[in-house]
Amino acid sequence: MRLKTLPSEFQKALPILKKIRKAGYQAYFVGGSVRDALLHRPIHDVDIATDAYPQEIKQIFTRTADIGIEHGTVLVLYQGGEYEITTFRTEDTYVDYRRPSNVSFVRSLSEDLRRRDFTINALALDEDGHVIDEFTGLSDLKQQILRAVGQPNERFKEDALRIMRGFRFAASFNFQIEKATFAAMASCASLLEKISVERSFVEFDKLLLAPYWKHGLEALIVSGAFAYLPGLENKEPELFRLIEDLPDSFVFTSSEQAWAFLLYVLNLADNQHFLRLWKVSNHFQKTVLNLLAVYSLREQNQLDEKMVYQYGRELLLIVENLREAQGLPVAFTQIETLNQKLPIRSKKEMAVNGGVLIKELGFKSGPDLGAVLDAIETAIVTGQLENSKSAIFAYLRSSRSDSSS
Repeated sequence: MRLKTLPSEFQKALPILKKIRKAGYQAYFVGGSVRDALLHRPIHDVDIATDAYPQEIKQIFTRTADIGIEHGTVLVLYQGGEYEITTFRTEDTYVDYRRPSNVSFVRSLSEDLRRRDFTINALALDEDGHVIDEFTGLSDLKQQILRAVGQPNERFKEDALRIMRGFRFAASFNFQIEKATFAAMASCASLLEKISVERSFVEFDKLLLAPYWKHGLEALIVSGAFAYLPGLENKEPELFRLIEDLPDSFVFTSSEQAWAFLLYVLNLADNQHFLRLWKVSNHFQKTVLNLLAVYSLREQNQLDEKMVYQYGRELLLIVENLREAQGLPVAFTQIETLNQKLPIRSKKEMAVNGGVLIKELGFKSGPDLGAVLDAIETAIVTGQLENSKSAIFAYLRSSRSDSSS
């Protein structure tokens, strides 16, 4: 097969291939970029494979960086672009179900393609647009099948993260997982416990954000692999509810929205503990937990200025998006109206602060002062108090007078 017109991303990188070939070596575009070009999908990263060894690549190009030279990868900076160029290689036994004990450089494209995960990723493209396919990748693309290269069990025992990548690819492309490949993913699923949580999170997160996330998640559930992911053991009914509660056309708008709804259906006693198991950032935790809090408040039909001020317009709209998908009453217009009416957006916009109250009204620093500032903030946000120094001082004098009497 030959592509009549190379995508612009490949055309920009063509001088790299030609320069390597001019030096007497082979060079090809490989992997996901070739797959995406054939599927007419956006191309994100252009990877190049060659029979030239890293030191030979460094002799061909003047500007390079050793980003993974022990695995044969050199970063080439050329004409304003950055390109990862990796030497054809074979890999020895995997010692931890993730990394090979040793990498051997070879001069054979076939040997290099043989070590890849799925047939649709084991494709190469030369500078003239010819597709090199040695493992039925083109046929599987056409039939929308996800099939492991060679023996499936070997591929997943080499790198257990490929199991999660498989479910993610199913969710991204809406491909059916080939029977033997799926069986191997299921039988090797326990190896996911050997994989770092951070890597599993990346794949699971991409799955949830994919256009066909329901398809990928169902495969993950049916395989039993979910049980080896943090906090999901014995959560099969809840995970199926995640699929059932949202329409087939629904796509999550952000990672935070996806994980918040996941937690909602899981109905856990300690949501923060679950997020910590996944080792997500504190900022991510806070956003997800705030979304859950808003979701709970909206279930109680609560919505006022204080909610909009405390959680922010963006988070409330994210929750409304979920409510709309479930056919629940929504309040997009009301949220916008309340947001526009807010007299302040944060405590920093208050006409007074702790320093002013200490200096001009004799307040003492400490918890009591904090409580006073919180009360002022609430009164301003709810429209009970004008955000001016004179109004706030009058409010405080009145409050002191009431308390003394």
